[in-house]
Amino acid sequence: MKEPPSLLIVDDSTAIRKILLRVLNQTGITLGDVFEAGDGKEALKVLEGKQISLVLSDINMPNMDGIELLRTLRAAPQWKTLPVVLITTEGGQGRVEEAAELGATSYVRKPFSADQLRDKLASLLAS
Repeated sequence: MKEPPSLLIVDDSTAIRKILLRVLNQTGITLGDVFEAGDGKEALKVLEGKQISLVLSDINMPNMDGIELLRTLRAAPQWKTLPVVLITTEGGQGRVEEAAELGATSYVRKPFSADQLRDKLASLLAS
């Protein structure tokens, strides 16, 4: 039996992380462990010791933002193919295009619904 996928939620807002967790629970997708980090630097520490199936990261964060986290992950052999879904409030396409060029798997715009999140993640977590 395959282990359920584990997730890492990266956002500088504790409230947003809790909302994401609640929305994820509403999607009906079976998840394993869900880890949290407040920025890209914390995310890298979590990733060091865990088997993570997917990273769900905000773009705008202090210390290390989602773009810089993505750049770091894509440069590391062990995380080169790790699915990364970025969450953005960005109105402009610039950051989204930059993320796509760096190898982001997908992105979700805030505010999002459980259905939108389920649609984005279902295919990524099914593999």
